[in-house]
Parts: sequence; C-alpha cells; structure tokens
Amino acid sequence: MSKAIVECVPNISEGRDLDKVNRIVDAARIDGVKILGVEPDPDYNRTVITFAGTIKEVESAAILLIEKAIDEIDMRIHSGEHPRMGCVDVCPFIPISNATMDDCVEVAIRVAKKIARSDVPVFLYGFASTSDERTSLSTLRKGEYEGLSARLNNSTELHGDATRLPDFGSTQWDETSQKSGGITIGARDILLAYNVNIVDTDPYVAQQIGSIVRSSGRLMKSADGERKFRTKGLLQHVQGMGVPLESHNMSQVSMNLQNYRVTNLHHAYDTIESLCKNMGSSTKGSELVGLVPLEAMIAAGQWYGGYDQSDEECIETAIKHLGLDSISPFNPNERIIEWALKEGSQ
Repeated sequence: MSKAIVECVPNISEGRDLDKVNRIVDAARIDGVKILGVEPDPDYNRTVITFAGTIKEVESAAILLIEKAIDEIDMRIHSGEHPRMGCVDVCPFIPISNATMDDCVEVAIRVAKKIARSDVPVFLYGFASTSDERTSLSTLRKGEYEGLSARLNNSTELHGDATRLPDFGSTQWDETSQKSGGITIGARDILLAYNVNIVDTDPYVAQQIGSIVRSSGRLMKSADGERKFRTKGLLQHVQGMGVPLESHNMSQVSMNLQNYRVTNLHHAYDTIESLCKNMGSSTKGSELVGLVPLEAMIAAGQWYGGYDQSDEECIETAIKHLGLDSISPFNPNERIIEWALKEGSQ
C-alpha cells in the first residue's frame, strides 16, 4: 500500500523580509518533505508556505517551521492588509492521498501540544476544533492580534467563554505572548485561496463585491434605518473580503473557496466579473495563492474551452481565461498539486 501523504500550509506573518522568510522555510527542509510553494505577499505582509510528505515527516517539519517563526517574527511590530492573530496565523493539515481527516486531526493536536510548550497561545480550528463554536478560523481570529490582550484578560466583547481562550499554551499576555501572538493549528479539506483583481486602486468596489459574494452575506438596514438584517451571499462555501493591493495599483476580492466542487474558480471569477461590470469597473485577471488540485483547473478549462481538450490544453485555457499570470507567472508544474508532487524537491 502506498504511503499516506498529507499537505501542510502554514501562513506566516512575514511577507517583506525575504531573508527572514527563507530562514523560516529552511527549517522545514528535512528528508521526506517536499517544499511545494513559498509565496510572500508584501501588501498582506504574509507568506503562504506549502509542503507535503508522509505524516511523520510533515509533523516534524511543521514543528520546526513554527518554532523558527516564533523565534524570527515579532508581532508587536507587524502590520499588513490581511487579518492575522499571530506569527503563524494558521497552520492546517490536509489529507492528500491514503490519509484520512482523522490522521490530520491527530497530527494537528500533537503539533499544537508541542508548540504550546513554548508558552505561546495555541488555538485549534477546523476538524481539529474542540467545539462547534471554535470550528471557523474567522471566528477564532475575531479581534486579530490587537484584540488578544483584552481577550486573554477577559475584557473583550468580541468573544464569549466558548472562543475566548486558547486550547493549549499560555493564557497570559506576557512578553512571550505579545511577541508570538496567537497560533492557530487545525485540519481541513483542500481550500483554494483565490483572489480576483479589480482595476480600481480604491478598494470600495472590491469591498462591496466581497460582501455580496461571500456565503455569510452582508448586514443591511431597512429603508427607515430602524432595523438591521443579514442577506445571504451569492456564492456557497466562500469567505470573501475586498482589500487594496497598493504595490500593483489595484484592489482585490480576496476569497477562500472552501469547497471548489460547489464553487469553482470559474464560477467565482465570472460572478465577480459580472458584478464589476454592473458597478462600472472591471477585473484584471486573478491570483491563486498556494496550490490547486488538477480537477479544479480542468473544470475551469472545460468551462471556457469545452470538453474536447487534453488535460494540458484545459490548463492553458484556464490560465488564459482566469488571468492567473496577471501578477506573476503561473507555472502549472509547480502550482498544481498532483504535478508539483512529481516535480517537487526540497
């Protein structure tokens, strides 16, 4: 039987000091682990790192990387456009082949307990969460790093007892916690971090569209302003928000596609493109952060180019119509999970 393969996608709160990013990534370069992607973003001041391998080796690599990030990153001086709570804002484990979600939950809990020995606050989320209230990353991250002090001191209105405290590690706002922030570790299915570019430098249009498409929808007011109510979003299994992308003189609708079989890349892109047109703006390609399953790319290619294409032709069609190389080159051999696992190296 083939070995069980899992993927780990830590998001670290550093995207500008590339020497620091490289030192953190190098900590995970061990035998049995393939580094599949390192994607720093200076606007978000965040780097998405992707590696895969057998369960034991990925677990060891994750611990080494998180420990190095705790050593290298000081959250007291961090700023960036993306929501974050700590130096390793999130570190999910994802089953890829011959591995189960239970395997990933067990890894997440072991890693969380190990990291907690460094006296930093550690939260569990996703399938590894300890209660339904703690499943959502956005719920646990509410208030972000700046709200952790009040949270740990029980003086916040953003969190009740169900979500306020970490699962493991320090519950004190001391120097160690102030430097590291809160670290969130969990297990989840494959998620596509997908951003659609908007030509406007002002993020207003992107913010409006983000609130329209995300599954949770947006808060509305009645015509007389007396009542508030929530309207559901257009897309299922999607988290979304609008952000400025100053380094490229545009803005983005930044999304997590939590179930790409329900809302795929082309579905999200075409919806946003249509909304942009209705609002007098336009899209300018899109961006995938991290890796993408071959199945998702083929589905997009077939949507735009029909079913009489080879896999390679489908990929080319998807890249072209989604504008996936609008910000940086999109190399399918490095960015498609199945192909990267064949090509990847330490």
